[in-house]
Amino acid sequence: MPSFRILRWAAWAPGLDDPAHWLDWLAAPRALPADGLASLSEVPAMARRRIDPLGRAALQVAFQAQGADAGGPVVFASRWGEIARSVAMLQQLAADEPLSPTAFSLSVHNAQSAQYSIARGDRSNFLAVAAGAHSAEAGFVEALGLLADGAEQVTVVCSDGPLPAPYADLAEPPGLAPLRAWACLIQPGSELSLQTTAPGPTEGNAALGDLAVLRFLVGTDTQLQRGRWRWLRASAAP
Repeated sequence: MPSFRILRWAAWAPGLDDPAHWLDWLAAPRALPADGLASLSEVPAMARRRIDPLGRAALQVAFQAQGADAGGPVVFASRWGEIARSVAMLQQLAADEPLSPTAFSLSVHNAQSAQYSIARGDRSNFLAVAAGAHSAEAGFVEALGLLADGAEQVTVVCSDGPLPAPYADLAEPPGLAPLRAWACLIQPGSELSLQTTAPGPTEGNAALGDLAVLRFLVGTDTQLQRGRWRWLRASAAP
């Protein structure tokens, strides 16, 4: 699988929006609040009001990582997506209440990519992927495929939020950052790679979930094993 390098990264969670603070938190993780709103000043207020907290977080880090002038494909990866909207609509259906077309359009898994494309006025290749606990890896696999096909750079956005009450028990792991989003702008390079291996134990703090990937990508560790996926830094490459 092609190797890559990170040009720029960004992350957001309630109380954490500065890269330096994120590096401190990743070095010594602690529980973060489940509620908060990214400022998302890049999007006009009228449109911003329609976006749920998860979408605001995802779009915020996408803007910050991609930058004002960067183009190219963007891959949005999320295990659950806008599941809170979906559950709310199911409850409305059960109560025989009418559904909002706007709520439905914003509940689908590619809603964030569509909102980002509209906000930037960008018709590049935007994708949405989901692969359970390894959605971050799936997002990077898609991005690396795009690089292999000739894209000069790709932005990967990973986000998830707390599960609504009917599904709260399915959260695995419980998570130190229930609402979080992070993004990386990547291009071909020799610094980092992602490989498939025989399934093995997940290394690192399990409560970090996909943030363990971010900690590896912006840190100095030589490798990270998550199930059958192995992240490698150049010094650890075979």
